[in-house]
Amino acid sequence: MVLEEKIWFWCLLVIPVVLLLYFLFIFWQTRTRRKFSNPRLLKTLAPNRSRSKPLIKLLLFILALTALVVALVNPKIGSELETVKREGVDIVFAIDVSKSMEAEDIAPNRLEKSKQLVSQILNSLGSDRVGIIAYAGGAFPQLPITTDYSSAKMFLQALNTDMISSQGTAISDAIKLATTYYDDEQQTNRVLFILSDGEDHEGNVSEITEEAAKKGIRIFTIGVGTEKGGPIPIKQRGIIQSYKKNNQGETVITKLTPETLKDIAEEANGAYIDGSITSEVVENVTSELQNIEKTEFEAKQFADYKSQFQWFLGIGLALLFLDIFVLERSTAWLQRLNLFNERKSKEIQE
Repeated sequence: MVLEEKIWFWCLLVIPVVLLLYFLFIFWQTRTRRKFSNPRLLKTLAPNRSRSKPLIKLLLFILALTALVVALVNPKIGSELETVKREGVDIVFAIDVSKSMEAEDIAPNRLEKSKQLVSQILNSLGSDRVGIIAYAGGAFPQLPITTDYSSAKMFLQALNTDMISSQGTAISDAIKLATTYYDDEQQTNRVLFILSDGEDHEGNVSEITEEAAKKGIRIFTIGVGTEKGGPIPIKQRGIIQSYKKNNQGETVITKLTPETLKDIAEEANGAYIDGSITSEVVENVTSELQNIEKTEFEAKQFADYKSQFQWFLGIGLALLFLDIFVLERSTAWLQRLNLFNERKSKEIQE
């Protein structure tokens, strides 16, 4: 079973509020009646008033509300299995999360811009498989190759500059890690997108890039930032406190270095893309991927889930309908059954 919209479960918090209001009303009602007359006289004036019906109406309302909330959650039950075949390209996104990516020379900052670019690229993909790598002073896997774009976006949004303690920009480590993402048994076409400001503190990028190219990996680089550059903010709780300074006390200005990114792309049969305008980036990426031959992936089994909300909706409406027609007065046939010993109570009072 799958619960599609779990957020609606918060509506169940209305139930304790309803119970509280009900018992407060009963307390007020009882207190007011005692001021009006004594209990024996009230029973004489209203002999057919039921003690249990109000509780039954409350129970029906709560059950109806619960059923309607479950209907909004939309539970799904797997009913069938079907085989799905996909054709596409294996794509890995290597995203720079070093401190220089916090520079705000491109709005809102370089890292957030990189996230926006990848998210829009994911929206334009069809059946390609994607993976995510984060790198700074080292490279770390974030999401293995998958067709689940929702998970990819979730992991993407979790990226931040504090997730990797070792600072720097080791592009070579990211490329090396990316080579392990692809399945050698399935001879799929492989693409690596590197999103960075181009600042590299490792000297063996060319060698690693050549090895990746020999393994059939095409590398496209996306430059994020401006050549004019900007300072690196130091933040506390999202508020800028100061800017990073060097040993001489001067504010460090980080700049986009497209030359490094262009060299990487050229050596690996790819291309350099300017990341300033999102729509142009998505258009260029889509164009490049269309020129790459698609490969059929191994068939996978997917459960076909069917919505069951209609049952709970029907139950909820039926209970509300029943609640409307349940009156608070005692019915004749219930009085004859004497379920709550009304006759005995009446004889004692007499």
